[in-house]
Amino acid sequence: MILKPLRVLVGVLLCALVSLPMSAQAQTPVSEAQQLVDKSKLTAEKMLNDPQLGTLRNWMKSAKGVLIVPSFLKAGFVVGGAGGSGVLLSRDSGGNWSAPAFYTIGAGSIGLQAGVQDAEMILVIMTDKGLNALINSEVKLGADASVAVGEIGAGVEGSTTAGFGKDIYTYSKTSGLYGGASVEGAWVRFREGLNGEYYGKTATPRAIVIERKFDNSGANSLRGALAAAR
Repeated sequence: MILKPLRVLVGVLLCALVSLPMSAQAQTPVSEAQQLVDKSKLTAEKMLNDPQLGTLRNWMKSAKGVLIVPSFLKAGFVVGGAGGSGVLLSRDSGGNWSAPAFYTIGAGSIGLQAGVQDAEMILVIMTDKGLNALINSEVKLGADASVAVGEIGAGVEGSTTAGFGKDIYTYSKTSGLYGGASVEGAWVRFREGLNGEYYGKTATPRAIVIERKFDNSGANSLRGALAAAR
């Protein structure tokens, strides 16, 4: 079957991402989980403050949640794969964001392709169905939750065309350029190890994101960056 080799390839990509060298200025070791939170905060600030992404800020005002993937790496030759780790947070009716739960997203494809591409990505979750699909089990985007590419460009802040009514809207930034992230068919599942590392062994995505039974002060700046998008 093709699925197993693709997941192995995605696993290799994820290992490469987490093995990237830390800043020489770091005085103490930072956990993998905290590094992912910090990188997600930078991605959120960068994309939410860009004037080209008016629709992203617009969707965020009524979003049920958000999945931020600071590095979604695509690589391949003939057999292609893509993968990255990210954080999922929910937003309540008062605009308050939960602590982050840790996730991985991966995809594979067959075709004539070569090279490596690294993208920052934000998935804005607009419905309870979309949020629950991500929390309850491994989910296949486009099948268990509908997805649409978010529109890019000035003057579309109030746009409700093409993908209106979808569960999730996707945005990406690659090589300095913004675009719509096509994640149709990608699978998403939570990273039990990182959730346990950050909160304790009993932390589940539902307990973190929906029930809000867990917290970590290391995520305060990330929540602050999302709260600023009002």
